[in-house]
Amino acid sequence: MAQLKNEQQYRAMMHRIDELFFDTDESTPADDPRLQELDVLSALVEEYEKEHFPIETPSLASTLLARLSELNITQKEMAVLLGMTASRLSSIICGKTNPTYEQARVIATRLNISPAIVLAC
Repeated sequence: MAQLKNEQQYRAMMHRIDELFFDTDESTPADDPRLQELDVLSALVEEYEKEHFPIETPSLASTLLARLSELNITQKEMAVLLGMTASRLSSIICGKTNPTYEQARVIATRLNISPAIVLAC
C-alpha cells in the first residue's frame, strides 16, 4: 500500500477526507466510489498519524482521576466502589504502589478501564 511521505501530503489528504466526509452520509451506498476513496485515504492518514503523532497509553493515575471527574464522585466513594481502602486507592493514584492482580481486575471491570492501562503500571 502507498504511504504518505510528508506533512504536505498529510494535510492534502485530511482536506480531501473532510470533503468526502461531508459529501457522504449513512444513506450513501457502500459501493459508492466516494466511500471507497474515503476508506483508502483514512487508512493512509491513520498509518501516517501512528508514526508521526503517536498517542501514548494514559497512565492509570490519570485515568482514575479522569473517572473521578466523569463520575462526579470523591476518591473515598471510588474506593468503596472498588472495594479497597481510601488510602490504598490514594497510594495507587500517587504511583506509590501498583494494584494487585485482583484490584486491577476490579478497577478494569467496575470503572470500564482497559486492562492494558490498569496493568501497564
